[in-house]
Parts: sequence; C-alpha cells; structure tokens
Amino acid sequence: MSTHSAASEGYRNNRVGPILRAGEVAQAAIQAVEDDNPGKKIHVEDRTAYVRIECEDECILTRASMEEALGRPFQMREIEINLGSFSGQIDTSPDRIRFYLAKHL
Repeated sequence: MSTHSAASEGYRNNRVGPILRAGEVAQAAIQAVEDDNPGKKIHVEDRTAYVRIECEDECILTRASMEEALGRPFQMREIEINLGSFSGQIDTSPDRIRFYLAKHL
C-alpha cells in the first residue's frame, strides 16, 4: 500500500491559478483573488520564496482588485514580472488575468 501527500496528488484536482514570487504583489494577489472569486474556496500555499494561489476550475485576478489591495495604481504586467509559473491555461488582458481549464478531471 502506498501513501500520497496532498502535494503529490495535485494532478488529481482541477485547481488553477498563479504561482508568484513572495512579496507585496503576491500578498495583494491573495486578497484580490478572494475578492474576484466570490463563493469559491481559495487555496493558498506560502512556501516562503513563492506563493501558490489556486481556485477550482477558474481563477480571476483583476487590476481593480489589485489596486485596491495595494492601495496604489497597478498594471497587470507587474503580475508577469512576479509570475514564476501557473497552473491551468491563461488568458490575459490589460484589466484582468483568467486562469482556467479547458478539460476537467
């Protein structure tokens, strides 16, 4: 009988979202994802050097929510600078980033 940790079973879920370098933008993104995805359970893994933020099936992150969380103007390209990786597929615009799955498990 083998045992699996939650991390090793990651391929068995439908979670999507950004993996950001730790810092101000990552902390703001946690709040922004919570605001932009009402009613969804947000999974946050803080690994000191990076933060993984995920939602089931789809994860939206808007410029307006980032500006509110940071208390300053924000351009979505700042996410790209801090984005180490992501899970799912990505669709970007100047006002939002959408992480999603085309196929579900």
